[in-house]
Amino acid sequence: MKYLVTGAAGFIGFYVAQRLCQQGHQVIGLDNLNDYYDVSLKQARLNKLIKFDSFNFVKLDLADRTGIAKFFAQEKFNRVIHLAAQAGVRYSIDNPMAYADANLVGHLTILEGCRHHNVEHLVYASSSSVYGLNSKTPFATADSVDHPISLYAATKKSNELMSHSYSHLYSIPTTGLRFFTVYGPWGRPDMALFKFTKAIVEGQAIDIYNHGDMRRDFTYIDDIVEGILRIQDVIPEKNEQWQVETGSAANSSAPYKIFNIGNGNPVKLLDFIHSLEQSLGMVAKKKLMPMQAGDVYQTYADVEDLFHVTGYKPSTTVAQGVENFVQWYKSFYHV
Repeated sequence: MKYLVTGAAGFIGFYVAQRLCQQGHQVIGLDNLNDYYDVSLKQARLNKLIKFDSFNFVKLDLADRTGIAKFFAQEKFNRVIHLAAQAGVRYSIDNPMAYADANLVGHLTILEGCRHHNVEHLVYASSSSVYGLNSKTPFATADSVDHPISLYAATKKSNELMSHSYSHLYSIPTTGLRFFTVYGPWGRPDMALFKFTKAIVEGQAIDIYNHGDMRRDFTYIDDIVEGILRIQDVIPEKNEQWQVETGSAANSSAPYKIFNIGNGNPVKLLDFIHSLEQSLGMVAKKKLMPMQAGDVYQTYADVEDLFHVTGYKPSTTVAQGVENFVQWYKSFYHV
């Protein structure tokens, strides 16, 4: 089939595009290569992708309404895996307009492209951040997510709402995936594992928020990608029996689904750091800090729905995943 993968120079998009090419599909990778983090890392990912004859790269901004419309009309995709977004909870406090352009306007241009060109399934990135003030754990897709505590989370919740309206109005099958703290080789420099590794190697102190009293449902990149590839083959269908009053918020009478995609096993932040110290053979200098604005104490995914429809559960341990990242980091940065 012919796939569009947005954010193909990004962390998750790079892996998804690579796997699709390995499976023999034609992949068009789209990215605007913005400078939110080191562009040379994005380019290095692309350099690996362009070795596939079945991969082509297009540099284009999702907020370019005319450009995206022409792009969809020209390419005629079978399926779309939409992973491009302005990421980061903390950055959304400093630069909110970037999130309006990339995550709101950008998501709408993708929906419009799917609407006008008969895309058979749109799979898109949501986030565990949508759970906001929820304290009941594990976080389930049937729970209310009406109280986000960052603009980033609010844009991801908005993506789900926008997708539902298009699924309802135009019968476009859409599946939203709420990612839980993805990590691994080729990861983003603004994420904890990357920042911690860089600081420890350079002899700098690492900032540990909420004085280390945090838990994250760390999910290894290979497990995330496997889940994405399996769920994109599970195309939502209309369910005329579904009702708002009695149905789950993760389903609808429209061809619309929401899934958590995580490890289902929250890990203490200090235990995660200990695994990193063991892999590096170095002890971190720790600077204990208060909780940051927009942050949450714990993320914890209920992944039973995803397992039910795909038969897949993550299997990579934190110790192995961190070790894999450290080996990549040392090789890539010649440490």
